[in-house]
Amino acid sequence: MIRLPRRSLLATPLAGLAAPALAQSPWPTRPVRIVVPFGTGGGTDVTTRLLAPKMAEILGQPVVIENRPGAGGVVGTDYVAKLPPNGEAFVLSTLSPIALARGLPAPLPFDARRDLVAVAPTVFVPIALAVTTRNFAPRTAAEFVATMKAAPNRYQYGSSGIGTSGHIASASFCIRTGTEAVHVPYRGGGQVFAALTSGEIQFCCDIPSLLKGMHEGGQARVLFVATEQRSSLLPEVPTAVEAGITGYKAYSWYGFFAPAGTPQPIVDRMAAATEQALSDPAIAGRFEDMGTPAMRGYTPARFAQYVRDEIAFWEPEVRGLGITE
Repeated sequence: MIRLPRRSLLATPLAGLAAPALAQSPWPTRPVRIVVPFGTGGGTDVTTRLLAPKMAEILGQPVVIENRPGAGGVVGTDYVAKLPPNGEAFVLSTLSPIALARGLPAPLPFDARRDLVAVAPTVFVPIALAVTTRNFAPRTAAEFVATMKAAPNRYQYGSSGIGTSGHIASASFCIRTGTEAVHVPYRGGGQVFAALTSGEIQFCCDIPSLLKGMHEGGQARVLFVATEQRSSLLPEVPTAVEAGITGYKAYSWYGFFAPAGTPQPIVDRMAAATEQALSDPAIAGRFEDMGTPAMRGYTPARFAQYVRDEIAFWEPEVRGLGITE
């Protein structure tokens, strides 16, 4: 799925970010603001709200969460990129606005490599495809593809915005299966799920843990997970390969970024606080239960290189899909 082994991404020793480093900087002296560039109820929002109390404890200041959704995470990410680099605000951005959106026709108002400082990743995010059960009959990926092929552009899929992982994952699915559907962008995952369960849209791609309740409750049906192995959360659901969808890649990750020019001691302290929070057994266990494992063991320099590598891979990959939105 990604070019580095998953285990090396999620668990590398990090001696340079040990807890004692947290005592070396006077920052922060004021509340720390974390901008979530998506609406409430989605993966980024849930992740930030799980981390915030522990990070407030570690940093010794309140951590205030501010949702600024729009344009698939671009609005909130750009907002933080243009703030003063004083350590008062960070953004929990994702693969979507950082790398995927670069491959779309519309120009981005920021360049993550120039206008942001990579601080620390938080979690790795697998992707699954789910269909509504409201007046929609397909029960397998094969039946779904056949239904779509029989009525091009009749059916709709939702995402949290143009260029998001959900958008790219669904568009890539259509292209790779020779089907056509209409994209409906929303302002957050909560709106997408409401549209899916009501039958307003017929399918979406999102995190297995967020789809699990709808799948088990009968409001939606997860057809496959885009991972090499089946999800422990939905063991009865096949992988994409098992479902007959080969060569299909879909995943995301979330990470903290600061405005370019943020002093290195602040970046290092925020990274250390993130690492310490992710290492908390209760938090790490919660993320494992959600199927979004913590990406531990990253210095800011290592995360910055990871981001550069992701941009280099995904920008041409998305452009090659020929998405015109």
